[in-house]
Amino acid sequence: MAVTTAEDGKEALAQLKKKKFDVMLLDVWMPKMNGLEVLSQLRTRAVKPRVVVMTGDNRPETLLTAVREQVYQCIAKPFSALDVVSVVAKAAAMPVDAPGIEVLSARPDWVELSLPCERESAERIHEFMQQLKSDLPQEVRTNVGQAFRELLLNAVEWGGKLDPSLRVRISYLRTKRMLLYRISDPGAGFKFEELDHAACCNPPGDPVHHMEIREAKGLRAGGFGLLLTRSIVDELLYNEQQNEVVFIKYLD
Repeated sequence: MAVTTAEDGKEALAQLKKKKFDVMLLDVWMPKMNGLEVLSQLRTRAVKPRVVVMTGDNRPETLLTAVREQVYQCIAKPFSALDVVSVVAKAAAMPVDAPGIEVLSARPDWVELSLPCERESAERIHEFMQQLKSDLPQEVRTNVGQAFRELLLNAVEWGGKLDPSLRVRISYLRTKRMLLYRISDPGAGFKFEELDHAACCNPPGDPVHHMEIREAKGLRAGGFGLLLTRSIVDELLYNEQQNEVVFIKYLD
């Protein structure tokens, strides 16, 4: 793996004119031209590297701008070398023609995203949303992050059948008193009485019944997602078809 360095944004753009790069590690605050300005310049290029942004600037405006400019991932400072190597390896392995994450709204209090039904995109968005709530207590961040990740993976795996040509839509609303998430998947929906492979539907007195069902169906270990989500959010609602879910966490 060959590595080229640049002292500032202008030099980085000059290097890109000379040579094709697969991945760019980009800081936000640099002399002469900052990282966000570099991203705006990259937008007009037909061929551009996958970008990993490194920053200590965790303001929602900065993070949302990075996602709108189709960066692969944002890494919050301080970070370890192993963290960087892991993210760069994943970015380099992403297919050139992989479907992108679309930003429909990028207000700090109202974010809407559309992403392909694949685990990799879901994990990237989960990491991004965790950084977006960096001002909240760690317990709230952890709980909301767990609930969001579980429901998003359910939408991608069960609603979207891991078909990247299909998309999941996410809405995130924040007020002074609450966080609200809405996840809409392209599937036909489900019925709770048909979820015999999930812990939330175990018969009374038999807390491991779903594990036997999952083993018989050849499903991966798990099935506790909905049960966990119900225990850590304040409100959980499904639409009639049950291919859209809303959960609320109150901040008071």
